[in-house]
Amino acid sequence: MADVAGVEQRWAAYHRWGPYGMLAAGTVLSAATAALVGMSTVERYTAVALVAAAVVLQLGWGWWSRGRPPAPSAPGACYYFVRWALGFVLSWCNPFFAFYGAAGYVGAERLLRGRALKLGLLATAVTVAGSQATGMPPRGILHWTLFGGLLCVHIVLITVFGRLAAREEERTRIQTGTIAELERTNAALQQALDENAALHAQLLVQAREAGVADERRRLAAEIHDTIAQGLTGIIAQLQVVANTPDPDLAREHVSRAMDLARHSLGEARRSVHNLAPVALAHDGLPEALEKTASEWGERTGVDTRFTVTGTVEQLHDEVAATLLRIAQEALSNTARHAHATRAGVTLSFMGDEVTLDIRDDGRGFDRTAVRERTSTGGFGLPGMRARAERIAGSLTVESEPGLGTAVSARVPLVRHD
Repeated sequence: MADVAGVEQRWAAYHRWGPYGMLAAGTVLSAATAALVGMSTVERYTAVALVAAAVVLQLGWGWWSRGRPPAPSAPGACYYFVRWALGFVLSWCNPFFAFYGAAGYVGAERLLRGRALKLGLLATAVTVAGSQATGMPPRGILHWTLFGGLLCVHIVLITVFGRLAAREEERTRIQTGTIAELERTNAALQQALDENAALHAQLLVQAREAGVADERRRLAAEIHDTIAQGLTGIIAQLQVVANTPDPDLAREHVSRAMDLARHSLGEARRSVHNLAPVALAHDGLPEALEKTASEWGERTGVDTRFTVTGTVEQLHDEVAATLLRIAQEALSNTARHAHATRAGVTLSFMGDEVTLDIRDDGRGFDRTAVRERTSTGGFGLPGMRARAERIAGSLTVESEPGLGTAVSARVPLVRHD
């Protein structure tokens, strides 16, 4: 569109200043050849008056057309034919004024349309052909023949170049329409992307709220099932101690109370650990995953490697925490069940998505036999899948007995605010 605008500006400059230049060229050459051509005194005075009239005409047209769109109109037609008449009479006085008359060839379609356009171009051809045929009026059969031949050549050239110009104009119109359609399509696409981003953010907020509610319910269940029951048991044991006179029986129940207290403390620590990922307090997700994988490998003796692919982005806290939890749960499952010798954790940034892959070469398992919750208190694969779905992601598991396990979480790439 910028090229089209630039071409249009250059044409506007030509139509404004071009006739002045052609009039100046014709005037200079006519003045230099006045004696050679044999201009009479009347023709010289007439030429001076008509040149002045042509300048006034150009000034008037420049004032009237300033700021108006270039399109055929009645004032434009009057300007064209008056300019042609001045050029014709000037060319009659001296053939070199045909430079000014030839101005009618360029941009005629901006001033005339239909039959007026054809008539204007034919009149311009008469002026130029007459000047080329040693001046007007033709004298003798030879001059008339030469004039007729030149006029035919001009008409043929006008026809050929007119058709070429029409085809070029049609091609330009199609290109302009195509560019405009592409711009509208790009604008619609950008709008759709913006709306999609807004929906994404809204979905994340809703998922976060749902995640908070789920986490509250999970904590409530954990407190009820572990800590509350532990405290109840401790109270019961201490009541027995308080009511029994037997020291041996008291020591036995005190020991049971202490065991329950230790167990409840362990459950409390586990619940707190599951609430907030401490590993993300000072590090980004890649660093936290690398430390988690390294520490897990040292603790379990499994050869573990961590890899990052793509351009690293600062992720939203919810997304980073979710992926870290999934990695921790997957590695914990590997340690408990896989009997693996090697494991790999890969974090990939891929455009609008982030994927986390945890693979091992362990003994694998039958996916149809996966339980909702493990015997050690974890939430297992369904829990990891639920975490991914809370932030509009997904989780897939590939495993077969004896062929290892691959857990892959794919979530939207939501950048840190």
